Amino acid sequence: MQDTFEVARTGRRMLNSYFENYTLEQLNKIPEGFSNNLFWNIAHIVVTQQLLVYKLSGLPMVISDELVEKYRKGTKPEQDAAQEEVDFIKSLVFSTVDKLESDYNNGIFVNYHEYPTSTGFILKSAVGAIEFNNFHEGLHLGVLMSIRKFV
Repeated sequence: MQDTFEVARTGRRMLNSYFENYTLEQLNKIPEGFSNNLFWNIAHIVVTQQLLVYKLSGLPMVISDELVEKYRKGTKPEQDAAQEEVDFIKSLVFSTVDKLESDYNNGIFVNYHEYPTSTGFILKSAVGAIEFNNFHEGLHLGVLMSIRKFV
């Protein structure tokens, strides 16, 4: 699993670069032809990891239900994110991966509620969810790479 966590950190370093290289206005801009923006994709990645691994394991998430409602699958930006929200999500980019690895190493993932993903893959365990999450994050990194050309 060590490689799985390193893959996650590699992707998260790429995510973090958007905070470093784009303004708040650019992070919030929804280009023509897209239904969301750079920031929504990053927040969605953080939210989805928490849902897929922690919530489906019956464990507490480090994010609020309000954040889940704003950035879960099927949502889109209803208003621009403020700098405070951007800073909060930025603080979670690495901390959620560090906590996940620690929690995994401490063996807290015992139960899991099976979940069919929209790709057709059925998650049956926290390990499967952690591995699938890397795939999910890679998909959204691709979207971020597309959006950045238009902001």
